[in-house]
Amino acid sequence: MTTDPITTQEPEAGAAPASGARQVWRRLRTRKAALAAAAVLGLLVLLAVAAPLLAALEGQDPNAYHDTLVDSARGGVPFGDLGGISAEHWLGVEPGTGRDLFVRLLYGARVSLLVAVGATLVQILVGVGIGLAAALGNRFVESVLTHVTDVMVAMPLLVFAIALMAVAPADFPRPLLLAIAIGLLQWGGMARLVRAQTLGLKKLDFVSAARLTGGSTWRVARRELLPSLAAPVITYAAVLLPTNIVLEASMSFLGVGVKPPTPSWGHMLSSATTWFRADPMYVVLPALMLFVTTLAFTVLGDGVRTALDPREASRLRVGRSRRTARKSGAEGVA
Repeated sequence: MTTDPITTQEPEAGAAPASGARQVWRRLRTRKAALAAAAVLGLLVLLAVAAPLLAALEGQDPNAYHDTLVDSARGGVPFGDLGGISAEHWLGVEPGTGRDLFVRLLYGARVSLLVAVGATLVQILVGVGIGLAAALGNRFVESVLTHVTDVMVAMPLLVFAIALMAVAPADFPRPLLLAIAIGLLQWGGMARLVRAQTLGLKKLDFVSAARLTGGSTWRVARRELLPSLAAPVITYAAVLLPTNIVLEASMSFLGVGVKPPTPSWGHMLSSATTWFRADPMYVVLPALMLFVTTLAFTVLGDGVRTALDPREASRLRVGRSRRTARKSGAEGVA
């Protein structure tokens, strides 16, 4: 289960290094969808960080059972409408256990975001390192690392992740283990991107000039190549984040992710499959949170990609100008 959503094209011969942060911010400000997605993600992060405070405000504990709030005669369906929504339980309670759903969703956001961010950081570190080594090394090193990367890209993630989870110590923190497993098994796309970009950057004048001054290969990589690689790496990382959230949810759904009673959106969806008729809200709420988070990351990633790539923005402006010119010319002839 791998994704490689960004085409790894080599930079053009006349390409300039990435523009400054102010220019990127000015371009990003013109994209209202990306700003709205950033606001949604900021609110979600704030809710996840403030989960203990909000739980105390509601007066609930994420792992506290409330047997009196579920109907044992009906198999554990919550009393009341919409899953037992009340002044004490703002989004209702969990079927069968009576645990507060609002608090568990907040703590589940913590797990999903931490795993996604941790896995993405591992992918960046490993992918950038191997991609640079493959592009800057000799033919033997490049051949070995390229074949290893191809194997990692083709590797079925869930099969190896399940095997890794099975042999991991039981007391190892599960979210950390998930982040490491996803990161170490999914860095192939990042390595491919970095290698392709580096091979193109090596041909540019500013890199050749740095080499002529006597700089070593890794000095040139650190001072010239890495700053130019920042834009594509950040763009790809923004696309990896929603992918990793879905992977964490998928693994928890299959029972090899976060272990109960730790809240997780994927685990909620897994247990909700038996309650979707009796209590639809228990299915809708975690699925909606997962959908909104993934969509927000995807929209923000697309906005960051276009903001960091001035050539694409310029190409779009030129295209509009040409179409306008052709239209004006046609109207003049008519």
